[in-house]
Amino acid sequence: MGKIYVVTDSAACVPEPLLRRYSIRVVPFQLILDGRCYRDGVDIAAAQFYEWLERGGQMPRTSQPALGDFLQVYQELAAAGAQGIVSVHIPRELSGTVDTARLAASMVSQVPIKVIDARTATIAEGFVVLAAARAAEAGAPLEEVARAAEQAVGRVGLLACVPLATVASLQRTGRCGDAESLLQAPVNITPILRLHHGRPALVGVARNRQRALNRLVTLMQEKAGRQPVRLATFHADDPEQAEAIHNRLCATLNVVESYITEFTPVMGAHTGPGVIGVAFELLAPQPSTAGKAEATEEAERCDRL
Repeated sequence: MGKIYVVTDSAACVPEPLLRRYSIRVVPFQLILDGRCYRDGVDIAAAQFYEWLERGGQMPRTSQPALGDFLQVYQELAAAGAQGIVSVHIPRELSGTVDTARLAASMVSQVPIKVIDARTATIAEGFVVLAAARAAEAGAPLEEVARAAEQAVGRVGLLACVPLATVASLQRTGRCGDAESLLQAPVNITPILRLHHGRPALVGVARNRQRALNRLVTLMQEKAGRQPVRLATFHADDPEQAEAIHNRLCATLNVVESYITEFTPVMGAHTGPGVIGVAFELLAPQPSTAGKAEATEEAERCDRL
């Protein structure tokens, strides 16, 4: 029997070791820097991109994956004997990627393909991808793998502290949501955002970045309580602060799996440097100590990928 494969886009920020472990295929976004096209995370790494910005480079243009990119991946997997494909992507409110994936899926007759809108981005989207990948690894059929992703959509979320410059960047690309009013703020505030129905939504503001980060920790603690949670702290060129926030959360939450991840270049191109956030997947309480031991074992393998 053929395998069910999982496909996603580079905005999901899934750590490379997990991509390899679950054979997840990534269709990259593209960045145009100084007239040259780079595949996100393939031709240019995050460190290279942020170094380019520090040298005074202008924010690049970005482009979603082309129809042909999806067709190539889907057809390669079909030729490899895939029994089915589940393709998980960034919300249509942020990008036309999911619609392009659906069009490509309709053009491939060799294998059934389910396309899922993750309704979120960055590693929160990655948690939806990983839910599908784990189901596929367990031998679930196509419908169950797709259902695992759809159910994960309702369990995941993200919170992010962003510079006001990020809000301005999101406004330029039409992705600002209700945070646009902050651009008229007379003080140097730091907004805290989430993604709501696929668009940025304002959760709160703080007088400075440190207060915003403290509020971020409190909000995450209130959200999770003692419920088991998969947790990822993500950042745009600020690994030290991300690690500090990550350690605070892991010390106080019931974390069964955790990562620290960096924005891929395409995500950084829309936010600029300085973003710190947390993504989470809330889990049902473990029915037995055996289940918790298994989750803990995976967390030890994957922590800080």
